[in-house]
Amino acid sequence: MGPVQALGETSLYYINFAGKMTLLLGQCIWAAITPPYDWRAILRQINFIGARSMGVIILTGLFTGMILSLQGYHLLSQYGSVSALGAGVGNGLIRELGPVLTALMVIGRAGSAICAEIGIMRNSEQIDALSCMAIDPVRYLLAPKFTACVFSMLLLSFIFDVVGIFGGYIVGVALSDVSSGSYFQGMADAIYFSDVKMGLYKAAVFGIVTVWIATSKGYFVHLERLGGFGAEGVSRATTNAVVLSSVSILLWDYLISALMI
Repeated sequence: MGPVQALGETSLYYINFAGKMTLLLGQCIWAAITPPYDWRAILRQINFIGARSMGVIILTGLFTGMILSLQGYHLLSQYGSVSALGAGVGNGLIRELGPVLTALMVIGRAGSAICAEIGIMRNSEQIDALSCMAIDPVRYLLAPKFTACVFSMLLLSFIFDVVGIFGGYIVGVALSDVSSGSYFQGMADAIYFSDVKMGLYKAAVFGIVTVWIATSKGYFVHLERLGGFGAEGVSRATTNAVVLSSVSILLWDYLISALMI
């Protein structure tokens, strides 16, 4: 009965942990949408999650657009359809690569830091101290991060798309023989508001998923099966948060695309 018992204990642990994360998500969303709002904390988090991520987002978006344009031109030129290059680059960025790669970059730069910060506060009993002082840790610590992450993800995704389209323009128009007019006209003819709406929905959902998993893994670091105390426990929780967030982003990307196409 040893293996069966171990399987049962593992299953119960993950079910219990998923339940705690779901309840925490509900508490964070409620705290984020109900007053009072801590605007200073929200602006600080927007600066940390959004403004400080712009450098890596701009670089990633530029080279992603250039790669899309390079590969697209090589493929379309074989069929004499280089005029459709703008449509391919625009659709690929706005519907898929823009929100997905933006989320993955934010996870690596800000999500890991959020998880480590909350985890260290849990291990050093700062969160317990807040509760002892009758300060709601969810409203004080987590709600500003939720609001800022969703808002920042929307803006960063938009910046990624714009920079990626410019990168595609550099390769397709400046370095190849595609005309500027056909590049932008093909993009205008092929991209509809539904495409933009899909990208916005994905960015918002990815922002919620990113901050939810990062904060939950840090908030419940003391419940980790392999031990969550000390530097090793925080590092393990941070690694798990990054991996789980990245996989969840790809899963939700497929689900949203399947529902909206």
